[in-house]
Order: sequence, then C-alpha cells, then structure tokens
Amino acid sequence: MRPSGKSQELVRASRRCAQACSRIGFHARVEYAYNPLLYARAAHEQYLEKFGATQKPVLFLGMNPGPWGMAQTGVPFGEVSFVRDWMGISAPVGRPVREHPRVPVTGFGCSRSEVSGKRLWGLMRERFGSPDEFFSRHFVANYCQLLFLDALGRNMTPDKLITKDREALQQICDMHLAAVVDALLPRWLVGIGKFAEARCEALAHAHGGGKIGVLGIPHPSPASPQANRDWAGQTSAILLEAGIW
Repeated sequence: MRPSGKSQELVRASRRCAQACSRIGFHARVEYAYNPLLYARAAHEQYLEKFGATQKPVLFLGMNPGPWGMAQTGVPFGEVSFVRDWMGISAPVGRPVREHPRVPVTGFGCSRSEVSGKRLWGLMRERFGSPDEFFSRHFVANYCQLLFLDALGRNMTPDKLITKDREALQQICDMHLAAVVDALLPRWLVGIGKFAEARCEALAHAHGGGKIGVLGIPHPSPASPQANRDWAGQTSAILLEAGIW
C-alpha cells in the first residue's frame, strides 16, 4: 500500500528518525537498544498509513516502546490483541540487531501482555467502539522510538540515560515530534505521563506557545500506584474536564 496524504509525511519522518536513532552509540547501563521502526517497519507503517492520513485535533504522546507492546508490533502501546484484532494490523516482524534472551521479539506471536497498552486501547475501544471512530479525531505516538534494556534485560526509560546520550537522543526525538505535529496539526497535545507531558510543553513553546493546548494524563503502567486505581476513570475525567472529550 502506498501512503497517501499526511501519512506520507509520517512515513518519511519515521524513516528519518529510525536511521538517525540507529547511529547513536549508547553508553553506561544501556546494553540493548531495540529499534522497532527498523525491524517492525512494515507493521509500523501500516499503522501510519491506515490511521494517519488526516488532520487530528488530539495527539496522545507516550514515552517510548514497551517490551511487550511496540517492541513486538511496531505500534505505540501495541498490545498484540488490540493491534491485530481491533486495529486490523498484522505484518511480519524481524529481530533487533542485538536481542536480550529475556526479552525476545516474536512479533504478533508474542503471548505476553503489555498492560499499559491494554489499558490505553481498552479505554479507547470502550469509549469509541471502532478504531475508525477513535482515529477520526485522535492519534497516538511515542516521543522516543527506542526500547532500552540493561544487562539483565530490565527496561530503562529515556530519562535514565546519561546526559550525553539523552541529549543526542532528545535532539532526534524533538525533530520527529515536530514533524508529526506539522503533519497532523493537532490542537491538543496530551502527554501520557509526566515525561511525555514535559516534551509536549517544550514542543508547544517552540511552536509559538498558546497555539497548541497541552494536557497531561497519568501513565497507565502497572508500576504506577495511581494508574492501578481506575486509570480509565481518572483519564476520562481529565479529558472531559478539559473539553477534549
């Protein structure tokens, strides 16, 4: 399928970002850096082509891929069952250049659940029913496109990188987020978690301030005590109060 409309811009931005990220050499505790924009490119670009062809008033922004979500399917918060069965996306997925044995990439054959993705997409399915209804006004992206693991296979978030690596990565991620915003022209940026909210604030300020609204919602990770207390209800209330829903 050839991308059309705004999805063409998203695909070009994704490919630029993938190549730029692959040139960073990470230090200190980062032993593995998975780049799903490369090895899961087919599924990721299906997502962009299928749901990113039109302007979106609301852009949800996550932090970076989860080990059992986007790292497997190439889709942000990409719990396999939601990507395959709700969104109708499926494609062959390759392997990272270096792979930790505790975090294997098995693509759409992955049997592990990405709880954050299950919560996020579960809310969207419950509220909007069909993916076409949700994506008619919304889009979901990640700020950083890489999954980081230490020597034991433990997940590392981008904010835990050493300063040199974090700054090099942030330059690439900021450029990619700006490209996504320029393509989709959202009126609202919704940061999923404090880190993503801060990057939304920085982007909105760089775009002139006040032209794009910024809102934060709790991250749906099970590691967050707040998220384990009715994350869907909390998030819906925030979005309703802001007038986004």
